[in-house]
Amino acid sequence: MTWLVIPLFNEAPVIRGVVEGARSVFPKVVCVDDGSSDASAAEARAAGAVVVQHPINLGQGASLRTGLDWALGDPEAEFFVTFDADGQHDVGDARKMVELLASQPLDVVIGSRFLDARTKVSPIKKAVLKTAVAFQRRSTGLHLTDAHNGLRAFNRRAASSIAITQNRMAHASEIVSEISRNQLRWAEAPVHVVYTAYSRAKGQSVWNSVNILSDLFVK
Repeated sequence: MTWLVIPLFNEAPVIRGVVEGARSVFPKVVCVDDGSSDASAAEARAAGAVVVQHPINLGQGASLRTGLDWALGDPEAEFFVTFDADGQHDVGDARKMVELLASQPLDVVIGSRFLDARTKVSPIKKAVLKTAVAFQRRSTGLHLTDAHNGLRAFNRRAASSIAITQNRMAHASEIVSEISRNQLRWAEAPVHVVYTAYSRAKGQSVWNSVNILSDLFVK
């Protein structure tokens, strides 16, 4: 059994569609509402997700850890997928990642937008993401092609052992470091990240690229 874990903050316009689409492949979805001020939680519930709520905004890293901990409470759960709430991830990619995890001696499968040509990335964002990859390679020894992709699949060992204490973009770097620290077996898989006008407005802009660099080098 697989649980999708979706961190959720003020995504009421799109979250119902995201959850409904995800549940067509993965019926078990938990959304962690991180202190939203809109109807995000109600929309997620209406789509069939379990909703766990933070009383205040704690950040995406905290939401991922809360969601993973909740899903780990299901004794039948074998695999755990982190999935963004804004509609930029493809549930078909997530399914292939879980299939890879189930068929190979792996603990983690990390999505990469740079393993095929489906994702169109601006030159500025690509430069920032490649800088993040170079930093992670030096600091962890993991030769990733995409260090800041929110689509990931974990088995129970990985989901239980990865500590997530950072928020903003820093939690993505921390997850990579935890994979290295725990000597988890990993692979990358190609994924399509869709940058819509909505997702850009919610944080996939050039300014978000600046935040990635800030979180990498100013901690």
